[in-house]
Amino acid sequence: MKNIKYYIGLFLMLALVSTSCQEDDISVGDIISPTGVTITAEIQGVDADNPNGDGTGFVKFSATAANEISYKYDFGDGKSEIAPSGNVTHRYTTTGVNTYTVVVSAIGAGGVKSSTSMEVDVFSSFSDLEAVDMMAGKTIGGSKTWYWAANLPTHVGLGPFEDDYGNGEFAWPAWWNTIGPWDEEKSCMYTNEFVFTRLEEGLTFEQTVGPAFVPGTYAGVIGVDGDTCHDESVVTTMFGLKDVSFLPSSSKAALEGSYNDAPYRGTSFEISDGGFMGWYAGASSYDIISVTNDELYVRYVEAGNVNVWYQLFTSVKPTQGEAVFESEFNTLAWSDEFDNPGAPDTANWTYDLGAGGWGNQEVQTYTNDASNVIVEDGMLKITAIKDGNNYTSARLKSIDLYEFKYGRVEVSAKLPGAEGTWPAIWMLGANFPDVGWPACGEIDIMEQTGWDKNTSLGTYHWFDTGTNANASYGETLSVANASSEFHLYGLEWTPEKLTVLLDNVAVVSMDNNADLPFYDKDFFLILNIAMGGTLGGTIDSEFTQDTMEIDYVRVYQ
Repeated sequence: MKNIKYYIGLFLMLALVSTSCQEDDISVGDIISPTGVTITAEIQGVDADNPNGDGTGFVKFSATAANEISYKYDFGDGKSEIAPSGNVTHRYTTTGVNTYTVVVSAIGAGGVKSSTSMEVDVFSSFSDLEAVDMMAGKTIGGSKTWYWAANLPTHVGLGPFEDDYGNGEFAWPAWWNTIGPWDEEKSCMYTNEFVFTRLEEGLTFEQTVGPAFVPGTYAGVIGVDGDTCHDESVVTTMFGLKDVSFLPSSSKAALEGSYNDAPYRGTSFEISDGGFMGWYAGASSYDIISVTNDELYVRYVEAGNVNVWYQLFTSVKPTQGEAVFESEFNTLAWSDEFDNPGAPDTANWTYDLGAGGWGNQEVQTYTNDASNVIVEDGMLKITAIKDGNNYTSARLKSIDLYEFKYGRVEVSAKLPGAEGTWPAIWMLGANFPDVGWPACGEIDIMEQTGWDKNTSLGTYHWFDTGTNANASYGETLSVANASSEFHLYGLEWTPEKLTVLLDNVAVVSMDNNADLPFYDKDFFLILNIAMGGTLGGTIDSEFTQDTMEIDYVRVYQ
């Protein structure tokens, strides 16, 4: 290679010497604008029954012109493409029948352009509503914020585009999968926040906190330092509200591969206007490998179709230094996803009804009225309401309907924020009707006092036969934005230990043994908002109503 460079350099030097005494004689051909620009469109699957196509969203475009060198298409959906031949196939992904204004520019010598446009009405039927629910929430107008899962290993990985050496390397981070939690080199990007918002017509995306990380594999393409972060002066498409479209996955990884012995979801999404999730490598398309309410794992193809990045995001903002709890329970045994609007499912829930203080000087009356408890927008909503000088609310319980021993409980909830409200997610021993409290045992997965809305309490109650007295043990953990964002309240319960969790971080752990009611007895679940009383305290004089929203309740065993 050194010799080649030397000969090229020598040739250029001789050429310069041989021409240095001649006068400049530089000429450029005539600059002629392209003329007669035309464009036609063929929508896939058009027939008498499908005038706007078969729902795949594919359209074949063909452009012609005189004196052209190439063509540029702007497809009317935020995407564009250079097509030297004038022929190109584009896929529209917004669900339903939509009208797009397509502009084609014929490019001539010297870069001069002539353009024409047309409108196309295209039908796209692909949707993945479950993925939308999990990425942005089930409420129209609601949103969810995602973060790098920096607290977990392999939150970023690297693999080949479609090379396969016999183990499906194209579908997992075969080239690099050793990054640990809170990697120092990547620390500049861990402040990133990505917001998906659900609207009637679809999903929007916005990166609200920068910067952008540019990997070394792509940095040379845009002429910047690699493996470090850059601001919007370098990555100009980082910020701004953008649209998200969903489409069937078409990559070899999604169609033929698997990750951790599970197939890909089969859904991809694209972010318009050059949007991306924190890691800039010249592309805006993502294969969804898997998605839950709390975790989004994607495959991201770097421009050039050589390198593929695997990225893990979480909707629970991780905090450095806090250990993430690893559960031993992985099989879903029971759940309520609250997908059916109306009254809560009578196969899962019954009620405590009436007034009386409930042993804690509370002032509410519990009802099963729709104003106090209802399933809507994919959520269970328990609402405490001021009614004259009185208060109403609701308390649901699974007694005699679902009772269990040992497992992992997960409840995704957004809590009321008004002073005087006392929300709780908790459990009682199923023998409560026979032995009463506290002999039955009580596990408080989440309690929030009426005066401190930034703290979650986890507590265990029982009757201690050694001292012949009530006993309890609990701790607290701070929780930011408990009233504006969903958090995960959980319990890990084994014969050896009980651990109350908040966003997968331990709040309080206690050893289990045969002398405790938690050792070998079934328990049932309870969800409620109390008003006032020992933990509700003083009620705001301006209080009218407030709600606890629960996205799901799940038990793993």
